[in-house]
Amino acid sequence: MKGVIFNLLEQLVTDSRGEEEWDDLLDAAGLDGVYTSLGSYPDEQLVALLMTAGDRWDLPVQDLLRWFGRNALPVLASYYPTFFEGHRTLTSFLATINDVVHAEVVKLYPEAVVPTFGFEPGPEGSLRLVYTSARRLCGLAEGFIEGAATRFAETVTIDQPECMLRGDSRCVLDCRTGDAGTG
Repeated sequence: MKGVIFNLLEQLVTDSRGEEEWDDLLDAAGLDGVYTSLGSYPDEQLVALLMTAGDRWDLPVQDLLRWFGRNALPVLASYYPTFFEGHRTLTSFLATINDVVHAEVVKLYPEAVVPTFGFEPGPEGSLRLVYTSARRLCGLAEGFIEGAATRFAETVTIDQPECMLRGDSRCVLDCRTGDAGTG
């Protein structure tokens, strides 16, 4: 996992709960917390931090991942505004995740392992994203989508009829925006 993800988590935790809480999370997870944005760190360290935070805050990890993604998106947008240029809708932005956003991430961080998204027509005019990642962080993907919807002043409802965490072979995110007739 790239260090920038850990940096985002640290920023969100310290902004919402204070620096002491970040230090306490690190201690409870048995981690030193020295993360540089260009560094690569074992995925298990992020999992340990999320599990620890979930226990401390009495939140299921999937809810915590959605919180993280939803709140990290505006910070990422301030770091990488070009990812959002030329987009007026959530759907337009989502269509560029593989070819623009993740391609640029890999240029910036050549060792980065990014998820992939397939796109299919969804039920009732929704956009169906097929999320593929060995990390199985579909909750984080949902949070990023929710954060992007807020950025584009849209509402989004996400249904997940298939999920690797429930034993399916893939995660499917059916996204309905205000444009699609719900919200």
